[in-house]
Amino acid sequence: MRLVRALAPVVVSFGGRPERGLILLAIFGLVAVPSALPAAPPPVSFAEIVERVAPAVVNISTTQAITRGEMPDFPFPQPPPGSPFEDFFREFFDQERSPEQMPRRQSSLGSGFVVDPQGYVVTNNHVIAEADEIQVVFNDETTYDATLVGRDTKTDLALLKIEADHPLTAVTFANSDTVRVGDWIIAIGNPFGLGSTVTAGIVSARSRDIRAGPYDDFLQVDAPINRGNSGGPSFNLDGQVIGINTAIFSPSGGNVGIGFAIPSNLAVPVIESLKEDGRVKRGWLGVRIQTVTDEIAESLGLEDAAGALVASVTPGGPAEVAEIEPGDVILEFDRKKIDRMRGLPRIVAETPIGKKVEVSIWRRGEERTVEVELGELPEEDELAALTEQGADTTSGQIESLGVTVATITEELRTRFELAQDVNGVLIVEVAEGSPAGAESLRPGDVIVEVGQEEVNSPPEVAAKVNQAQQENKKSVLLLIDRQGDLRFVALRFPEGGGEGAEPEGGGEGAEPEGGGEGAEPEEGELQ
Repeated sequence: MRLVRALAPVVVSFGGRPERGLILLAIFGLVAVPSALPAAPPPVSFAEIVERVAPAVVNISTTQAITRGEMPDFPFPQPPPGSPFEDFFREFFDQERSPEQMPRRQSSLGSGFVVDPQGYVVTNNHVIAEADEIQVVFNDETTYDATLVGRDTKTDLALLKIEADHPLTAVTFANSDTVRVGDWIIAIGNPFGLGSTVTAGIVSARSRDIRAGPYDDFLQVDAPINRGNSGGPSFNLDGQVIGINTAIFSPSGGNVGIGFAIPSNLAVPVIESLKEDGRVKRGWLGVRIQTVTDEIAESLGLEDAAGALVASVTPGGPAEVAEIEPGDVILEFDRKKIDRMRGLPRIVAETPIGKKVEVSIWRRGEERTVEVELGELPEEDELAALTEQGADTTSGQIESLGVTVATITEELRTRFELAQDVNGVLIVEVAEGSPAGAESLRPGDVIVEVGQEEVNSPPEVAAKVNQAQQENKKSVLLLIDRQGDLRFVALRFPEGGGEGAEPEGGGEGAEPEGGGEGAEPEEGELQ
């Protein structure tokens, strides 16, 4: 079970071994509900449904060999297989080890369920992660050794296979998109290793993002679920699986009525891909994205802070072929509106590989549409930084932003450990309390673009900052390269005036306008 104890409650997964937790804060409020609304009576009993589906729900038992301490420096002799000396040497070397050096077995428990009568079993990846042995135990204590067909760390799902001499009872998936907040659910699992346990509750919320992965879209449920329930199913009243129980929100590790389940519509394509290929095939756009903040939206002329801002484009990827550029804001993908940055990766991943889709983007003050043919997400996707060309030898201060900038020389490149392909204008000093400082810019950051136009010298930076202020903008948008990691940052101009940019060699100052603190943009990768 993933558990982190901190000053705030945490989200924890409830498999067998300790994992890393995710800190979330809870904000409680009161909601007025009209008393005139008729209340549907609860079911008289769930027994009939449970009798039908419980035989398909299993316990997952895993073991892992753990070696404590360091082994002897000299190697274990390797006599011929079957030699009488083989057992002698093994016993001798085991006796030479201290108890701390002897290997031990670590066990963990979780839940799962049969999805195919031929012996395919679904569970959470964290339940079987790093396991040396996996066993599937049914309610009648029948136990099978299981093999791992495939796993997907991004959705925390795993598919197992057992060999039985008869068809197994299996369950089917429901369409989770039809699930409504307030619908009844039945959760079955193996809490604390007690064996098959049934609890019931309702769907409390949909589309929860608990920062567990790039495709988070959890159902929130209030059915009591605890350690060991990971990988178990949540059923609707038709006995179909609507979700896979994965995590709980808890200050102590026990149930407080807030659990999270992977919706069936997200799980089914992953399971089918694992069954067919042993791995998950996903659509790939080939961009790195970040959140559109209010400051960035204002800088780009967008009415609302929505969509996904393209920070960089993977060379040779589908987006580059379609001429999508850094600084574009993706508003719609395949005619699906992108309200939040984190919604785009899941939509792209679920889109068939090779499909040609229309992508609506915002570029330089106007909306346009491009067509993209999706590729397949590579196993090891590395997003490359864009290369900018040109520089001159001047330096200067941009006082309205609170930075001192300089052309990248070989000396500065060495001093700040910049890669040879990094080009732009280097930040060498950041004033305390300045707009740049408020956005966590620091010496060594490289300004690649100002206002979505590339810059190669301090005078260019100063001129574009001046232009933004002359256009009465409250902020200016910079593209920053930090050790190969590209991101957009919107810097607000300070209130009350002040001197503008004065690069060496001349240039007029910028008249600052507006004010207010900026926000650290959230970044994400569309892999």
